Amino acid sequence: MPQAAVGTFDKPPPEPVHHTPPTPLANSRTHSGPRRLPRPVTAFLLALTTLAGFANLRCGPGAGANTTAPLAIPDSGGPAFADSSLARLILPEGFRVSVYAHVPNARMLVRSDDGTVFVSSRRGGRVHAVRDLDGDGYAETVDTLAVGLNMPNGIALRDGALFVAEVNQIWRFDDIAARLTERGGGPDSTLPAPVLVSDAFPEDSPHGCKFIAFGPDDKLYVPVGAPCNICDAGDPYASILRMNPDGTELETFARGVRNTVGFTWHPETGEMWFTDNGRDLMGDDIPPCELNHAPSSGMHFGYPHFHGGTIPDPEFGAGHEASDFVAPAHNLGAHVAPLGLEFYTGDNFPDQYDNQLLVAEHGSWNRSRKVGYRVMRASVVGDSVTAYEPFVQGWLQDEETWGRPVDVEQLADGTLLVSDDWGGRIYRVWYEAPN
Repeated sequence: MPQAAVGTFDKPPPEPVHHTPPTPLANSRTHSGPRRLPRPVTAFLLALTTLAGFANLRCGPGAGANTTAPLAIPDSGGPAFADSSLARLILPEGFRVSVYAHVPNARMLVRSDDGTVFVSSRRGGRVHAVRDLDGDGYAETVDTLAVGLNMPNGIALRDGALFVAEVNQIWRFDDIAARLTERGGGPDSTLPAPVLVSDAFPEDSPHGCKFIAFGPDDKLYVPVGAPCNICDAGDPYASILRMNPDGTELETFARGVRNTVGFTWHPETGEMWFTDNGRDLMGDDIPPCELNHAPSSGMHFGYPHFHGGTIPDPEFGAGHEASDFVAPAHNLGAHVAPLGLEFYTGDNFPDQYDNQLLVAEHGSWNRSRKVGYRVMRASVVGDSVTAYEPFVQGWLQDEETWGRPVDVEQLADGTLLVSDDWGGRIYRVWYEAPN
């Protein structure tokens, strides 16, 4: 039976130290000339901060505006980690939760081998590095690495470099660990500027946020969302692309994908699984959002013609059959907005979680009664999803929301991080076996 989660706060987090960041870069889309940003643009900001939450920003019309001045970082007035709101979260028996860090508009997460967790903040145009330096389960430092980016969402690591996706281009920050010092310190101005990997993507802001990840084939996978609620915009829209790490040999991996903001690969089969957000304006209960399985390239998942495997689109369904497309592995609730997902492979959770998918549902934005706002567990057996049930819930209470999960990331000790862009928090979830 589920029970209310209890946060453990054996010691309060350290008092935050605020550093004034230098002037941020302008909208990088306006830069011309060499394919490296000028050095003032890439001055890396290092600040130990307790950071307040910011409102969510959809990847929709008008969402491409950049923040052109440093974000204000208000004082929280105390150890926000010991937040009484955690008592509202419900997890399976034996699981516990705490706040790992405060990062404004915390979106996608990726962990390096040394334990640093990189975090994108799409609304503020920033990328952060979060570190638990003493291994106590709380992050002591939140270092702001870059500012002024155009809706940075996707981040990925390869060979010590951090890849960051804007709406229409992808940057590579080489030797990213060298840009961090023991406790914040200051930026090393001798470090090289970021390298532009590719600017081959559309500039449309609707569904323009990019989730990126390296697959088992060492290709960088990049989605291009549909630039609309429903339309047939042609290639490269509504697709998942892939390319070499240097940006060459860009090709289409999958089509008919309206707006995926999360994909991963099964730890045993190496096959892709991804979430997709269903279209709007067909009612509260259709069409479903989707969890899809793409074992190979060349598949078409139905958009804009069919939704959820069986529902023809009223505008674009004519002349097509459901059998023309690949059906979802599992239909989720309409408007739940599934985003990041990850197969659990750690040692902290009970055995029944091994190789099971954890999926962040960001929550509805225009449904008459809200749905989502939780982390779900999908039981995957072969090509099938045999169960789909709540893992962490409670951010939605009586039509009021105080958090919106975006992504999940496993730490080396097998505990799980969950980002929340609405509350500006990163949570840590772990299991304690009964005595």
